[in-house]
Amino acid sequence: MATNPVLNISIFGVFVLITLVIVYRVSSIGTATDYFAAGGRFSGAQNGIALSGDFLSAASFLGIAGAIAIHGYDGFLYSIGFLVAWLVNLLLVAELLRNTGRFTMGDVLSFRMRQRPVRAAAAVSTLVISFVYMIAQMAGAGGLVALLLDVHSAGGQALVIAVVGLVMVVYVLVGGMKGTTWVQIIKASMLMLCAVLMTLFLMGKFGFSMTSLMQHAAEKNPLGVRIFAPGAQYGKDELTKLDFVSLSLALVLGVAGLPHVLMRFYTVPNARQARRSVVWATCTMAVFYLCTLVIGYGAGAVNGTDVIRSAPGGENSAAPLLAYRVGGTVLLGIVAAIAFATILAVVAGLTLTAAASFAHDLYANVVKHGEVDPDSEVRVARVTALVVGAASIVGGILVNGQNIAFLVALAFAFAASANLSTLLFSLFWKRFNTTGTLWGIYGGLGSCLVLVIFSPVVSGSPESILPHVDFAWFPLSNPGLVSIPISFLCGCIGTFLGDAEEDPGRAAEMEVRSLTGIGSR
Repeated sequence: MATNPVLNISIFGVFVLITLVIVYRVSSIGTATDYFAAGGRFSGAQNGIALSGDFLSAASFLGIAGAIAIHGYDGFLYSIGFLVAWLVNLLLVAELLRNTGRFTMGDVLSFRMRQRPVRAAAAVSTLVISFVYMIAQMAGAGGLVALLLDVHSAGGQALVIAVVGLVMVVYVLVGGMKGTTWVQIIKASMLMLCAVLMTLFLMGKFGFSMTSLMQHAAEKNPLGVRIFAPGAQYGKDELTKLDFVSLSLALVLGVAGLPHVLMRFYTVPNARQARRSVVWATCTMAVFYLCTLVIGYGAGAVNGTDVIRSAPGGENSAAPLLAYRVGGTVLLGIVAAIAFATILAVVAGLTLTAAASFAHDLYANVVKHGEVDPDSEVRVARVTALVVGAASIVGGILVNGQNIAFLVALAFAFAASANLSTLLFSLFWKRFNTTGTLWGIYGGLGSCLVLVIFSPVVSGSPESILPHVDFAWFPLSNPGLVSIPISFLCGCIGTFLGDAEEDPGRAAEMEVRSLTGIGSR
């Protein structure tokens, strides 16, 4: 593929420059509320588009398109899982969370519990999940730049990952939540427009016949017509089928525990707008994921799986390769810039969430016992953003080359294991107490981490992060099937073993506030 690095970098540079100007102009970070929650001034429609921008990551655009192009039906299961998961947010989490908390998930979990240990646990969970999610995005940046600039060396890709990380940190330091939100709105609009236009072009190329498009995709795939049925990737044996069940469970339940998604519900003025946010986000993403089906099969039909696999970035190069075949170097540069924007916006949101949790939960409420001025809290958040950015750069370099959708699915497993059980128990179970909260968070997070470390993800196979060693004893690539039930079980056991020391008045207040919004800011 004859790329034009100067053109590609120029398009990307223009986007970064424009968004940095916008971030600077709209930023207002005079108080902690402004920095962490944009003062709660976004409408449901604006926040919904920003939510889709925060959620439609490099996994959605690059990873899923590549998975569909290579594996067909089994790759599209990522899209289904990501989309269906929003029903859990809509029905069980969004409104209640907005009514109960202020800045972070820790506000909700600690509402009627002992503040310091619960906030510390919530902060640890947020930092771990954000880090796992961020390294997936950084890996996407490395793979994309390898294709964009024809950079094949590991050192060159590492340098680009570092540059992406630095730009992302600038977004967070300068703009806070308000600036980051506008970046996500712009990025979501560009991504949707790009996906729809590529879909329309592909349909036109094959006579607006989905049957014709899929037939051409099957002809250029070694699997043939098997790409239209389940099992190409997850149906080889009983173990892969079980791995698929585990993956599906993590995808469907993970969104309701993702800290950067939960934090967005505080940027709207009331619970009604929080519900509208989820509806807007769900509708936007439904259109996008339908487009990924066409783009994925279209990439396979136009390029063939051998070309995609051999390109720098592997599966993740399917969409950029398709753009190049469709519109040459100009369209490749535009698609690559949008993919970069996707990575920057998502990682900026994750960094802000991690920084907010550390500053608000750990520093302000654990270290300072709630006696801290907003300026100090914002300063600590900015320093944390620098540290988290540096850590994500290192992690992204280590996992560069892995399928992004697969890596993000691991983050979903961590989120569902550590956060979902404690959130639901806190909101719906009066007996739930501090001990149950700590057991649920640390039990789910610890079990998920141990199972991932000793799974084929890290060692034991050619696709592992450490392919030349083998200390794997857990057979599943995604631990959700085991770690999520462990989290719920630990929460229950801890609750019954712990003392019922929580104030019944606070429990009643939380119930009324979560359901009615009375008392929320």
